[in-house]
Amino acid sequence: MTKASGNIGRVVAGGVAALKRRMYRGGRPNALMRLINRLDVLVYGARRLSPRHFAVLKVVGRGSGTIRSAPVAITGYRDEEFLVSMLGPDANWVRNVQAAGGKAALHRQGQETRILLEEIPSEHRAEILRRYLALAPGARPHLGLRPTAPLPEFQRIAPGHPVFRIHQHP
Repeated sequence: MTKASGNIGRVVAGGVAALKRRMYRGGRPNALMRLINRLDVLVYGARRLSPRHFAVLKVVGRGSGTIRSAPVAITGYRDEEFLVSMLGPDANWVRNVQAAGGKAALHRQGQETRILLEEIPSEHRAEILRRYLALAPGARPHLGLRPTAPLPEFQRIAPGHPVFRIHQHP
């Protein structure tokens, strides 16, 4: 790759990252992103269309009491599965999960499973965040790192991005 094409690539990536951040200004999706999320919910819950690491998280809304759905990427680490909040602790799904005591459901590949989400302390999140960014490149503008960043950089941002271990709910 030439120096000029490398610079063009960085400019394009920076523009995409800025657009992505604007679509979630204030930690909430704008109208276009809400539409895209609704489409993702349909695709991620479909039996054959969705890869195993994408799903729909369903949790009772803390204010409405109705089931709220959010598209999520499931990150594997050390034979366990995790959910990461790219938007931080104030994301609606995070606050709903916390209000519900971790009780939720995952709908993936046409099947729904009741789960219990356990929040991981920030000092244990760094490697999970790194794997999450490798799996979900669309989250990179929100975390501000690439998956190749040094682990101390992930430790630095870990307090701002809740991570939940997925347990099967009996």
